[in-house]
Amino acid sequence: MATTKTSLWEKVAYALGDAAAGGIVWKIMSIAFPLFFTNVFGLSFADAATLMLIARLFDVVTDPIMGSLADRTQSRWGTYRPWLIFGAIPLGLVFALLLYTPDFGPVGKRVYAYALYLIMMAVYTAVNVPYGSLLGVMTDDDNEKNQFSSFRMVGAYAMGFVTLLSFPYLQKFVGGTDAHQYATLGAYFGIAAAILTLICGLCTKERLKPVRAEKYSMKQFGDLFKNKPWLILTCAGICTNFFNGFRYAVAGYMISYCLGGDVTIGALIINYTVLMAFGEVTCMIFGGVSPKFTAWIGSKRKAFMAAAAICLVTSVAFFFIPMNPKFIWLMVAMVILTSVGIGIYSPLLWSMYADVADYATEKFGTSSTGLIFSSGTMAQKLGTAISGSLIALLLGLAGARMIPDDFGNTVIDPTSVTESVKTMVWALFSLVPAVLALIMGWLAYIFPIKK
Repeated sequence: MATTKTSLWEKVAYALGDAAAGGIVWKIMSIAFPLFFTNVFGLSFADAATLMLIARLFDVVTDPIMGSLADRTQSRWGTYRPWLIFGAIPLGLVFALLLYTPDFGPVGKRVYAYALYLIMMAVYTAVNVPYGSLLGVMTDDDNEKNQFSSFRMVGAYAMGFVTLLSFPYLQKFVGGTDAHQYATLGAYFGIAAAILTLICGLCTKERLKPVRAEKYSMKQFGDLFKNKPWLILTCAGICTNFFNGFRYAVAGYMISYCLGGDVTIGALIINYTVLMAFGEVTCMIFGGVSPKFTAWIGSKRKAFMAAAAICLVTSVAFFFIPMNPKFIWLMVAMVILTSVGIGIYSPLLWSMYADVADYATEKFGTSSTGLIFSSGTMAQKLGTAISGSLIALLLGLAGARMIPDDFGNTVIDPTSVTESVKTMVWALFSLVPAVLALIMGWLAYIFPIKK
């Protein structure tokens, strides 16, 4: 089979898709939403946890349906690109509305949050599942697929770095109440996400034709569970997103309660978004290095195992850093080192999904690229949201209580932040991810595709 070479601009355009979805929408949903819903919007810990858990159960159904639907799409724009082109504006609009705090009572707010969050998940799925599936039809060259996957991660982490680093400064620039700040930034970032998604859809090409099933059939879903590489990689994907989900969702609480608030060093404000921004730029750099590292070490699975080992060691080390602002640069250093591992394994995961899709086509005779890539987005949302739900519940079990503030928002009662609560937060950022890294390494070890 002749291989297909692609242009640098097309790789950049593909990267813009995850700059929007991963670097803006998902990054803010991962790191800001748990704190936003409880401390600004006014939901209780139980409501926030339940909301995210319901959304994940919703995704278990919608993600594979979307993957199967995308595989069967036929249009003048191709199979997967039309979902990006026509989903760009809804993605940005719903995201903006989700960061708006309406002047409703407790019941009205709860209904608004639940409805908008579920709609957001559905729109995100309708854009991001086809986006991931594009990797399987833009080229048949395995090296090119690795490069596209690497560009994707660089785009996501570069935009994530910009988003997280700029967020606290943009909040100060906007001014007003916290609710006003989040609503305004939601509009700005929503517009940016829509534009980047549209560029990605318009400036990429589908060169390979999927081998379509003649009609819709549940056989495709059944075939997934006969696909050993898919089962292993899906478990690994869930673990990687739990790893990131715990860290990002608990970072705000860690700064607020373990360190006593934002740490100011000269003109630099280190809050939870800035702390994680150091990791984003590291992931961006090592996401670009990942293909060369993989070629040097000999295979994707070996590179994945090495990355998981880095995450394991550095996560354990973080737990032993004292909970004191004086050690903030040591914390930053450990976040950076952990992000070396994340940066290496992130593009590998999506490239390995493309390998699994090729394996499925050879074994079962029809393309299920969209369906297989939908498991990747489902793992992403499952890990992020369930980790957020577990954090809210575990903090409650550790003794954290919710009280109304002067503006009627529900916040943590400072008097309930005991040493057990702080230790729980610290462990959720370090020891729990370390266990997940260990499982990720083992899953990579038993992954049967040796490319």
